[in-house]
Formats: sequence, structure tokens, C-alpha cells
Amino acid sequence: MKKFALVTGASSGIGLQICHSLAKRGFNIILTSRSENTLKALSKKISYEYKVETTYFPCDLADKQGPHNIFNFCESKNYQVNILVNNAGYALPNSFEENSVEDEEKCIRVLATSVISLTKLFVRNMIKNNNGKIMIVSSVAAFAPPAKIQVMYGPIKTFMNRFNDALNINYNSKGITSTALCPGYTVTNFHTASGVQDEMDSVPKFLKKSASRIAEEGVIGMLKGKKIVVPTKSWQIIVFLIKVVPQFIFDFLSGILAPGRYEDLKN
Repeated sequence: MKKFALVTGASSGIGLQICHSLAKRGFNIILTSRSENTLKALSKKISYEYKVETTYFPCDLADKQGPHNIFNFCESKNYQVNILVNNAGYALPNSFEENSVEDEEKCIRVLATSVISLTKLFVRNMIKNNNGKIMIVSSVAAFAPPAKIQVMYGPIKTFMNRFNDALNINYNSKGITSTALCPGYTVTNFHTASGVQDEMDSVPKFLKKSASRIAEEGVIGMLKGKKIVVPTKSWQIIVFLIKVVPQFIFDFLSGILAPGRYEDLKN
């Protein structure tokens, strides 16, 4: 049985860079996302560049059956997934009151429910093998107060961090570790898709990090069994400050570093 790392949301951004980071360390990769043509080209490129085995499976995790379809594909090919990277993202560009309930449910499904489902499906074999690594791509938004924009995003990421904690409590003794990767502002196409590109453009340059750096620090932390990885020193300091500084100081700093995100919260 061949061992693979499975990466969701693998066609761009942090997910694609995680594929590169794992492949250069010799891991075989299963890439999943919605775009079959993109996956096919990337799978071929990564396999050629790093001399590892790659395959792909197009799947929309907004579909309730998505996680089961991925799992069934791996089972049919006799692939052993000993690294599971839950990275798929979902963007809602409109304000909360403008989004339909169906759209909000899809957001929850991609960012949370599919993570739970995939983990539940693959962790059983990890338990049998007494070995497994899980990564949940979260966000520094998990530590911050609720934001004015992207109303669902921060709360879901907070929940994902708690889910990550629960996985470690339950499965560390069985040879399985879970890592929550919590990046700050990362240069990808996600901000345009989610309707917050103007906010991203106003963020100081020193706070914008490349997807490749985020992925590399995340993979290193996951392989070491770290429970939480906040990439880069600057964001580690910010997360520390979020936890310890009074709210009025946070409000002041956020107005400088993330204009628009926390406006009017104190009213």
C-alpha cells in the first residue's frame, strides 16, 4: 500500500505551496480541488520536478458527498493517506445580511464540516497504523475579536482551532498529531475572491507574507508534531498582543494595521 499526503484546495495559494513543500521532502501527493484541468497540469509538474508519485481527484467540498468521494477514491486505489492537509477555502464577498442561507451553509461545509468529515474518514486508518499527521489551515482570525467583514470566517476558524485541540487530546496517544496552521495576511488570490482586496492593499507590506513561506513553516511544524503554528515572528508577536493587550489598544492598532476590519465594533 503506497503512502500519500492528501491536500485539499491544492490548485493555488497555500495549498499548492504545501504540495511543493511536501513533495520536495519525498512525499507522494494527492491533490484535490474543483478544477480538474488545473489539477492535472499541477500533478504532472510536481511529479516531474520532485520525482515523486502524484495523482489528483477533482472535488467540490461544498458538496455534502465530497469528503466521501475523496475517501472512496483513495480506498479504490489502495492509497494510504498518512498525512491529511485540510486547506480548502471558501469566499463570500457580500455582507452577512446579503448572503443566502444556502451560501452560508456552503461556507460552513467547506471550512468546517468537510474538515471534520475528512478527518473522521481518514483517522481510522491512521489509528490502525499508529501513525498520522493532520494539518488544519486556520488563521490568526481565530485569535482575534469578531470582525466587521467576513462575519463567519473568524468564528469558524476559532472552532477549527478547538477541533484541532480535541484531536490532539484524543489521538496523540495513538501516534497521531494535528497542527493548526494560523497565518496572517498571505499573498494569494483569496482576498480578491472574498471581496476584501481593498483591505489587503491597505495592509503594511511587512505584514504580508508569501504563500510559500507560510506553507514551509506549516509543513515543518506539522512534521515536528506542533499543535499550533503561527508563521513568521511578526505575526507571532501580533497574536501574543491580541491575547494580552486591553481592547482599546487593540482597536487603535487594528485601525492602523487592518483598516476597515474592526471599525465601529466599539459602538
